[in-house]
Amino acid sequence: MTDFQASSPGEPADDGRQSTRKRTAIMEAATTAFLHHGYLGTSMDAIATAAGVSKQTVYKHFADKQHLFSAIVITTVNDASDPVYNEVRDLQDSGDIEADLRDLARRQLAVVIQPRLMQLRRLVIAEAGRFPELGRTFYEQGPGRTIAALAATFEHLAARGVLQLQDPLLAASHFNWLIMSAPLNEAMLLGRDEPLKPADLRRHADTGVRTFLAAYGRRTERFVDAWVSGDGTKDALQASEYEEPRR
Repeated sequence: MTDFQASSPGEPADDGRQSTRKRTAIMEAATTAFLHHGYLGTSMDAIATAAGVSKQTVYKHFADKQHLFSAIVITTVNDASDPVYNEVRDLQDSGDIEADLRDLARRQLAVVIQPRLMQLRRLVIAEAGRFPELGRTFYEQGPGRTIAALAATFEHLAARGVLQLQDPLLAASHFNWLIMSAPLNEAMLLGRDEPLKPADLRRHADTGVRTFLAAYGRRTERFVDAWVSGDGTKDALQASEYEEPRR
């Protein structure tokens, strides 16, 4: 995998900053080129020209086009997933689970549905046959990482009695897809690169959270007389009532 260190310990600070600026310019130019022309349609010469550097400078930072493409995917996915991951972990101490899940869902959907990230996701899928490890990295550092964090957080919330669930990982997958599935599929399959309208984003996120809490929210249990059996004795059945989430 690509070495992301910008400069060696012995380089002067100014040289290190200049190297970082050039690396950033190369990655920005390459990202634009890959998204517009695809992997095969992008050349290192074109990237160098767009970045305003020599081809030799491009190869000084990246061994080849594959390493450059990998660096772009990893950096983009990490930049998107890091804030979501941290926010998911912070949910463990939530005092208002509905409000906090709603805020998380809105921000998570806004991040995932970014046009550039959607375009990159399509490109990674298109190149999965050529670079299967890159698709795996995209999943593990992106949705896989978020779902794992959600599972750990939901398990903690269940231990606190805030949620009720038996399978934290399944609950995390349910939450993720209740929020993401419709807008993500539309963006991926219909080529929609414009951001969601705020009202549509809130509708998808808020409805997904309400549906999730209807299945996994805390319940108060009571026994009710269900019927009188044939011998005249009453059987009690356990029924569940969902506790009204706090707003």
